[in-house]
Amino acid sequence: MLNDQTSQATEILWTPGPEQLQSSRLVQYQRWLAQENGIVTHDYAELWRWSVENLDDFWQSIWSFFDIQADGEREPALGRRTMPGAEWFPNTRINFAEHIFRNRTAGQPAVIARSEDVPLQHISWAELERATAAVAATLRSWGVGPGDRVASYMPNRPETVIAFLACASIGAIWSSCAPDMGASVVLDRLRQIEPKVLFAIDSYSYNGKQHDRFKVVDQLLAELPSVEHVVQVAGPLASQRAVDWRDHSHWQSVVSNGAAPRYERLPFSHPLWILYSSGTTGLPKAMAHGHGGILLTHLKEMALQNDLRPSDRLLFLGSTGWTVWNLLVGALVTGASIVLYDGHPSWPNGDELWHFMDEQEVAVFGTGAAVLIANKKDGLRPRDYAPLKKLRTILSTGSPLPVDAFEWIYRDVKPDVWLASVSGGTDIASCFVACAPTLPVHAGEIQCAELGVAAYAFNEAGQAVTDEVGELVITQPMPSMPLYFWNDADGRRYRESYFEMYPGMWRQGDWIRFTSYGSSVIYGRSDSTINRFGIRIGTAEIYRVVEELPEVRDSLVIDLEYLGRPSFMPLFVVLQPGGELDQALVERIQQQIRTKASGRHMPDAVVQVSDIPRTLSGKKMEVPVRKLLLGAEAAKVASPDAMQNPASLDFFVEYAKTLLNK
Repeated sequence: MLNDQTSQATEILWTPGPEQLQSSRLVQYQRWLAQENGIVTHDYAELWRWSVENLDDFWQSIWSFFDIQADGEREPALGRRTMPGAEWFPNTRINFAEHIFRNRTAGQPAVIARSEDVPLQHISWAELERATAAVAATLRSWGVGPGDRVASYMPNRPETVIAFLACASIGAIWSSCAPDMGASVVLDRLRQIEPKVLFAIDSYSYNGKQHDRFKVVDQLLAELPSVEHVVQVAGPLASQRAVDWRDHSHWQSVVSNGAAPRYERLPFSHPLWILYSSGTTGLPKAMAHGHGGILLTHLKEMALQNDLRPSDRLLFLGSTGWTVWNLLVGALVTGASIVLYDGHPSWPNGDELWHFMDEQEVAVFGTGAAVLIANKKDGLRPRDYAPLKKLRTILSTGSPLPVDAFEWIYRDVKPDVWLASVSGGTDIASCFVACAPTLPVHAGEIQCAELGVAAYAFNEAGQAVTDEVGELVITQPMPSMPLYFWNDADGRRYRESYFEMYPGMWRQGDWIRFTSYGSSVIYGRSDSTINRFGIRIGTAEIYRVVEELPEVRDSLVIDLEYLGRPSFMPLFVVLQPGGELDQALVERIQQQIRTKASGRHMPDAVVQVSDIPRTLSGKKMEVPVRKLLLGAEAAKVASPDAMQNPASLDFFVEYAKTLLNK
């Protein structure tokens, strides 16, 4: 097992005040639970224990508290309890999109959209529903119905949200790929599901540049014979050429009819969307999630855990190919407004994002940890020019947020903000460990396991442990676990992905430590663990201390112990612009690791690189780089189209040659 760690409480950076506590939706739920069900819980820990020990009662309470509308009988909540194969609310019929519009708020827009090439848009709830109904009617006229797949190759724009809601309203299954993905990556995904309709943009703007996607869509259509209709959404280059796409319609024509809203109630487990794993090392897993499971989970997560309120505005940075986009759109079920940010967060300058959030009165801001770390490294001080009076919460995900980034938020952004580091995944389209508005924020820690999520750290003996690093294991079913993987008829790939190590229990593949007071720390992926001298350590422990140094922007550590070869552990670092890796800096890096992480896990070499390979969702590509440095061919370890920065692999290809020639 990884090195044991004593649970010593870190510094408390934020504690909810009386007003925030009493007005939070979580406290309102606890009061309701006591009044309506006689379940009295005095703190979050007690509420969490009740939720995982009484799973059926907990999810029935979520149904009642949020007044879910459906056909059929609510009993039982959980028909079959096995994992995989749990069967939730088997006697009900429901529609996700119907609940989006049930919770509308007349005084707020439904969607606020910012793009680099389109003026700021405010879309009312009535406008959103009218457009959704129109697109749904067009899809029905084309013969699209429940179970048909509809794909999107679109950026984070209102048209994408409308197309998704139209699909959900009729029971078609949505699948989204971001337009920064190359043709091969998109085809790896869409060939698996054989979509009937494709929504596609011809071009888009990002970081001040226009990106042509005409030819990419041509390639997609050439290799997707299942597509019967294509809807073109005009980008900045639309006027420069005519398209000749198969059965082609313009967006304006599909959204212009005056159809009335209709919502098809479907079985609780009817697929809502298909999400994909990163696909950097093989064919992406195509994960189907259900209407009902996502509805209940997103209500619980966004309203109770994140305290999103009907009058709030939520901005969550992320492309349409990352599951945070699905979570952003799902937040509409709370009645809150969502803010679509289509473009680079630092364009035209690093302060733009913070100015925009201030102007648009964003209450809850979500982002990948890498954005916050980069802003800190760039020396930004938003509090000097953006009061952010409405900003109540910052959500950080994608990778562990280091202590110094926590401190930067409270020092240089907003001293009274609730900073919540959260961790989940595409697998469940939500979080395992996250936040609660009634708990304090400890520097570098995730506040809690989510309600209804039986999350534990397991040691090598398969025992749940506290104050030790172990495998993140979920011992009880969750409604948002995948229904199945597409084209995995016997379920073998699904079982191999999560259930082989601990049969009947979900292993996520992350190292985690739960403290005695309920918080947790993620230590990186368990399949990229560093094992030196018989002691294992998570890669995040190295990154956390190395990236505290102001000179270091990013880092990647790889353990190359393999098949009896001598252990060799290089540390790759990206320095601040103009920085050079001299011996003094190497010694400072080594001292950081020795004193703050582990003296037994010192790198054998510290190497300066220009960039760290990352997936499209921003995760460091530890396993593919490890395989590359052990001699695997570059073409077999990573697909360039599944990366943010494919050119970054070139250095590692050459570095691998020097290692193999030693």
